[in-house]
Amino acid sequence: MPRVLLIEDDPSVREGVELGLRRRGHEVRTAATGEAGLAAVGEFQPDLLLLDLMLPGMNGVQVCRQVRETSQLPIIMLTARGDDFDVVVGLEAGADDYIVKPARTEVIEARIRAVLRRIEEPGGRPAVEFHGDLAVDRAGLGVAKSGQRLALAPSELKLLLFLTAAPEQVFSRQQLLEHVWEHSYHADARLVDACVRRLRNKIEDVPGDPRYIQTLRGFGYRFGPL
Repeated sequence: MPRVLLIEDDPSVREGVELGLRRRGHEVRTAATGEAGLAAVGEFQPDLLLLDLMLPGMNGVQVCRQVRETSQLPIIMLTARGDDFDVVVGLEAGADDYIVKPARTEVIEARIRAVLRRIEEPGGRPAVEFHGDLAVDRAGLGVAKSGQRLALAPSELKLLLFLTAAPEQVFSRQQLLEHVWEHSYHADARLVDACVRRLRNKIEDVPGDPRYIQTLRGFGYRFGPL
């Protein structure tokens, strides 16, 4: 079962989430501050980080940015209702998904599994595909640009794999939420937009004039044509 590090300052939320995940077989480590959580990332080697946004001292966005400087550890933010601005900032900082508190353990576990789930490889596709200067390794789950390997967060990699599997096909934000984030309800399109911006910053020569991930206003996004 995935090893989960939970950084949450509210004792009741921390204990409730920890107990719920332990009952489902997860190995869980908790921390009450961002500083303690960052220390635990190195010691505990988690498979996923559950990160509260509103922490005393170093806040969740700062923790997220610091983790992303050296790691592509999957990150799910825990937010309170009404934290819209902080949600946007957190997603831009590199978080893969977010959950609004309070949330049932079943919901949290489902999101954890969705973020960690590998992309299923359609049969008959080459292990490595080349799209312009991009080399997309579907078997090894890696991406390189002009020979230089790119550090992509899990949501960024899943989005790129999904779009490159059907070049030039337009997908709405809702379709991307369903296929990439596995959100089956009308979820927050900001997840998609923030992930696209981060991905463009990593793969495009000019993020403001994208070649690979193109916007079709009123419809959604597509990969290419190149």
